[in-house]
Amino acid sequence: MRVGVQFTGSVPANSTRRWFTHSWPQAWHVVWYCIPKSPVRDGPAQLEWKIKVCRQSSTRIKYFIEAKNLSNRTLQFEARYAIMNR
Repeated sequence: MRVGVQFTGSVPANSTRRWFTHSWPQAWHVVWYCIPKSPVRDGPAQLEWKIKVCRQSSTRIKYFIEAKNLSNRTLQFEARYAIMNR
């Protein structure tokens, strides 16, 4: 398994933003997850995410990553991936 950070993002308080990442090989099984970076705060959940996908071509996949900030402060996060079958 190979893991990494695709990008870092910022979401204003109580809002949702969307990014995309493209040209992933269609044969790879990719799992996406988002992790809050700051502010560091123990308590209720800070972040919710959704992953959507489209086939760019017969061999490439595009992922759309939607991050929703559940807090009342701007949130920095990492969009991470795990390639399960490379």
